[in-house]
Amino acid sequence: MPPAVLDVSQKPMLAKLVRELPRGDFLYEPKWDGFRCIAFRDGDDVDLRSRHGRPLGRYFPELVAAVGAAAPARFVLDGEVLVLRDGRFDFASLMARLHPAATRVRELANRTPAIFVAFDLLAAGDADLRARPFEERRRRLLELFGAAAPPLFVTPATEDVDVAAQWLERFRGGGLDGVVAKPRHGRYEGGARAMLKVKHERTADCVVAGIRTSSDDPTEVTSLMLGLYDDDGRLEHIGVASGFSRATRTRLGRELGPLATSIDGHPWEHGFLLGGGPMGRLKGAAGRWRPGMTMDWVPLAPERVAEVAYTQLDDHRLRHPAKLVRWRADRDPASCRLDQLDEPAAAPAQVLAT
Repeated sequence: MPPAVLDVSQKPMLAKLVRELPRGDFLYEPKWDGFRCIAFRDGDDVDLRSRHGRPLGRYFPELVAAVGAAAPARFVLDGEVLVLRDGRFDFASLMARLHPAATRVRELANRTPAIFVAFDLLAAGDADLRARPFEERRRRLLELFGAAAPPLFVTPATEDVDVAAQWLERFRGGGLDGVVAKPRHGRYEGGARAMLKVKHERTADCVVAGIRTSSDDPTEVTSLMLGLYDDDGRLEHIGVASGFSRATRTRLGRELGPLATSIDGHPWEHGFLLGGGPMGRLKGAAGRWRPGMTMDWVPLAPERVAEVAYTQLDDHRLRHPAKLVRWRADRDPASCRLDQLDEPAAAPAQVLAT
């Protein structure tokens, strides 16, 4: 096999975000909600690499073993690492698998084993397939791995845009991240956005109960701290909205500055997200705070309501920063409740059987 094919610096092909499913000469696949992974096998040597080239094999020994036992003896697969719990994909459990202690890694491999869903074949035997049309790579993928045993799977695909639309709707909020459209005749372009993706986007009306400001200019707001009330009337911190332009940061500072208040009597005076969790490791995810920790945020009187758009959600917490859509002067903050984030009881693992 050419050395370049087995080079672990190989970058995965990426997708450009579009608003609607494209029609035309495409094959459609579910967009999996896990860790992107390129799996390299050369005889007894197996290497799993993340989207950014970081080694993943030490965290997923069960997948290293499965890839090492698959045929042929030399191949490169592009796919996604996922964890299934009770028939649903569980991103929090997947994040928890990234543990530094070897004993804990072995324990988690038994408790929450991972699966690998392959969706492209970059090389097989001595053949570099990256310049071949995707429909040919897909056919070879099915020939070699279509009958593979768990934890290895091949992603379902369809040429029917209506089926893809059903996936997008049926499993909305249930653990899948959307749908990917791949040009039938496209070559594999590592690092390029040569595919198209449609992602779920939902909105929620949230209480803005705090802000974070720029370290260079405290009059500029860099993020809004969002909250929703639970059934007991507690304001739960669910995440942040950010990504503002310089002009918007300045405007938000002028608008929200008068709402700054003391932590005494504030809904979060005793802390928030004290249970922590793996989502706090993600850049922009809601992290915990308790009295005594550095006060890196400014409490606001919980009077303003913002409509925000978000994509992925984990147990009533936003995985990534939301986008500010508009202010909702017509909404009573007390009416902004966690049940806005309730998801349908979908079982997206069923997609693997389609």
